[in-house]
Amino acid sequence: MKNFVEPGDTIVVAAPANVNAGAGVLVGAIFGVAVTDALNGENVPIKTAGVFDLPKAASQAWTQGARVYWDNAGGEATTVSTGNYPIGVATEDVAGGATDTIGRVRLDGIATDVAA
Repeated sequence: MKNFVEPGDTIVVAAPANVNAGAGVLVGAIFGVAVTDALNGENVPIKTAGVFDLPKAASQAWTQGARVYWDNAGGEATTVSTGNYPIGVATEDVAGGATDTIGRVRLDGIATDVAA
């Protein structure tokens, strides 16, 4: 095909703030995980699909298959939809203890918007 550009699971965006590799990045309706470190405004490649360990809201239990949202203000994944951005699903159960701060998420790669 003459019009094929790329698979799209990794795209380059302008970093909305200083970001570290592995951090969640939200630019408009695009969510992904930074592949490299970048300063605010620099181009940074982000993965928009795949399975990633992301920081999650502490003391929040997750069940496999639960819808996961991005809390952009807190910089963490959560199962709370209100005011957050849908990004994918939990691939594993996570206990709800205060030290359970990492959740495994399969990004769905779909354009996102803040949930009501």
